[in-house]
Amino acid sequence: MPPADTGASTVVVGASAPSSPVTTAAAPAAATHERLEPGRPGYRRMSFALFAAGVAAFALLYSTQALLPAVSASFDATAAQASWTVSAATGALALFVLPLSALSERFGRRQMMTVSLAIAVLVGLLAPFAPSMGALIALRAVQGAALAGLPASAMAYLAEEVRPKALIAAIGLFVAGNSIGGMSGRILTGWVAQAWGWRAALAAVGLLALACAVVFHFLIPKARNFRRGSLNPKALAKSVATHLGNPLLVRLYAIGALFMTVFGAVYTVIGYRLVEEPFSLPQGVIGSIFLVYLVGTVSSAAAGRLVARLGRRGALYLAVSTTAAGLLLSLADSLAAVLLGLVLITAGFFAGHAVASSSVSRTATEGRAQASALYQSAYYLGSSAGGTLGAVAFHAGGWAATVALGLLAVLGVVSITLYGTRVARAERRALVPATATR
Repeated sequence: MPPADTGASTVVVGASAPSSPVTTAAAPAAATHERLEPGRPGYRRMSFALFAAGVAAFALLYSTQALLPAVSASFDATAAQASWTVSAATGALALFVLPLSALSERFGRRQMMTVSLAIAVLVGLLAPFAPSMGALIALRAVQGAALAGLPASAMAYLAEEVRPKALIAAIGLFVAGNSIGGMSGRILTGWVAQAWGWRAALAAVGLLALACAVVFHFLIPKARNFRRGSLNPKALAKSVATHLGNPLLVRLYAIGALFMTVFGAVYTVIGYRLVEEPFSLPQGVIGSIFLVYLVGTVSSAAAGRLVARLGRRGALYLAVSTTAAGLLLSLADSLAAVLLGLVLITAGFFAGHAVASSSVSRTATEGRAQASALYQSAYYLGSSAGGTLGAVAFHAGGWAATVALGLLAVLGVVSITLYGTRVARAERRALVPATATR
């Protein structure tokens, strides 16, 4: 799931059979009902319902990110302390996405999505009344844990209920909801906070999410092809261990986490930089900076063409080079240079994330749902770490220190990719018969 999740990994997962090694089927796996497709009853309702769910989920997940300077001022907190209102939510999502995706196999995709969204919205409506920073962080952690039940369940629901030829379009609309929710939530909070304060801004996002949740509840068709299974913890543990024992998958998880470390650090801290001299921008304008996310939609869509032309590692090298150039450009005390730097960082991040996440599903031959869930866990742990470490670096050394952290993460991606290149070359040489090398 862009927001940062482009959904590139889940497109391939969703297209596979909806079976899972996590459960033991309690009924025949074959579908007994006709699946949804454009033009048939229920398809449009399903599309709008999941679009609304995507908007709500990612508007809530990042609702405090554009508000951090105001939250800091309200609670007399440092940037590092305030950053936990973002990191707690993404970190909890990372920890709970795998177990909740497994629970959806037992209790149903539609039920899991409904309960997850309801809890997240309820917490979102309580968050504006948080009496302290600690209470706000705790509420955000609960919210992130609840939201973990949505992405994997949504993809599995689509795989089971939609015809394969219409699946990519259906997933694309859900991913579009993720992106629009993540972007619009930040913009909405920025402008509302400028007029009425950060608590009103969080309330506005909560009401937006409530409206989306109501739309989801009344529009989402009942699951007709879901087959309830019994939980099989041993199978889940075996699947996870298999994936973590695959060196290529581990490298892809690390690349996703490092890319998200850069992204989380930059967008968590950028508000603090722009509210200070020499920029002194108002809260509403700072929130509108997140329109840059639209660049990510374009770059992630172009990732497939980049891989076709440059190869997977070539596309990753281009993505890290673009990200590094954006980080360096953002050091200038010029608003135009900073904005251009954010454009490059965003384009590089989304392209790199799309390449890494889509490679996960292609690499995993079994248990693709768990492979994708592990990538999402690494991805959001990177977001959580980036937000907190980026704020700590900013508090210690200003924007230059945050950029240095980002460049260190970029260097990590380069090192992993170079290592992967050497491993691939060694494997190719090993496959060449000895007589061919003489």
